[in-house]
Amino acid sequence: MQKVSALIDAELQVWDSLAICEYINDAYLSNAAWPTDSVQRAIARSLSAEMHSSFMALRNEMPMNIRATRKVELSAAAKKDLARIDEIFATQQARYPNAWLFGEFSIADAMYAPVVLRLKTYQISLSTASEHYCQHVLSCPTLQQWIIGSSKETDIVACDEAGVDVI
Repeated sequence: MQKVSALIDAELQVWDSLAICEYINDAYLSNAAWPTDSVQRAIARSLSAEMHSSFMALRNEMPMNIRATRKVELSAAAKKDLARIDEIFATQQARYPNAWLFGEFSIADAMYAPVVLRLKTYQISLSTASEHYCQHVLSCPTLQQWIIGSSKETDIVACDEAGVDVI
């Protein structure tokens, strides 16, 4: 059985975004994808798990659509999700100004990068501190490659066309 998202590494297939991140960390990064400090590592794992299991209203109302610029009317539940994300980003920016969530890139940043892309697509503004984090993420050369790669795709997924186009 094949699942999406999935990583195939030789004979191994790993599915689920968090499991993929953990596998890459173990197999290729010598466990460097988590903060070295045990307290910060615990917080990073908690935030990553929260991203992995939460924010359903945001996911449903703001589907991933890197190529678009759209506007949506959000429910109270989606606004609550955004408030929590703003709190996470702003709290971490207070600890690590103008940097990744834990100073250095971590699995937590990989988990929240799709949210940052959604914020860009749907033109959602957060607090100043959170906007600093979003700009840091969007300026990442690897993420820029992802954005450029998405522009080459031609398939339209109807359920990812939430809201209205903004020109």
